Amino acid sequence: MNTESFEAFKAHWLAHGFDEVLERDWAPGTVLETHSHPFVAQALVTRGEMWLGVNGKTLHLRPGDTFALDRDAPHTERYGPDGATYWVARKS
Repeated sequence: MNTESFEAFKAHWLAHGFDEVLERDWAPGTVLETHSHPFVAQALVTRGEMWLGVNGKTLHLRPGDTFALDRDAPHTERYGPDGATYWVARKS
């Protein structure tokens, strides 16, 4: 997968049947308690850092790291002191 640009990331995931591709920006120190989403997600961190808690483990993610979430997977999110940005593809 080409991760050099948002347009390439978007084209890749749309070609693989995903419904939408977004860029998400998070403010410094944002914390999201346990929640879930009604979609599958494939994401690439592009700025800052975040911690993703899923299945009893916490992942520390930085630019260039990827993560995936299954539909309705309970998880937590915490964003670093500079916030974070990631590109995410979603499939309902």
